[in-house]
Amino acid sequence: MKLYALCDEESLKKRGVSPEEFVAKAKSKGATILQYRNKIDSPKRVEIRLKNIVSIFEGKVIVNDYPEFAYLCDGVHIGQEDLARYGSTSQRAIEKLRNIVGSKRWIGLSTHDKDEIECANGLDIDYIGLGALRATSTKPDANVLGRARLEELAGISSHPVAAIGGVRLNDTIKNVTWLVAGSALYED
Repeated sequence: MKLYALCDEESLKKRGVSPEEFVAKAKSKGATILQYRNKIDSPKRVEIRLKNIVSIFEGKVIVNDYPEFAYLCDGVHIGQEDLARYGSTSQRAIEKLRNIVGSKRWIGLSTHDKDEIECANGLDIDYIGLGALRATSTKPDANVLGRARLEELAGISSHPVAAIGGVRLNDTIKNVTWLVAGSALYED
């Protein structure tokens, strides 16, 4: 399984870790994708941080929630709750996002259950995030699926699947392409 590193600004601040330190840790663990998520700073600050991360990470860089900055990196990741900002249906929202990011950049979409995955199967996206595998401190309200249910749901996706939420680096999960890890990068 490949590693997809989640660089969350709020978690970095709590840990006292710089983006540069996080990128170095992600590289040392073999991450091929890095998502930058910043829900606490201004869009300008997100743009500055994103440019810096892109300049130092050799793999794909995905920005969370800022499709207008996808031109700086390799794509955007959007949560289910964010789709309504872009269209009245999931299909319309993804069409609008595809127009913003273009055909060469990725769109990732968070999913949590069978209905969301079946909907995602008909959308012009590049992968789904699926979870949570386990409970996490960053998303305490997340619906915990557990390994068996996550594997079952991943099996119905027509898109590559990134397992999210409480993932450990030594996890092996059937039907999953990437393990998404943030704080787990620091577990030894």
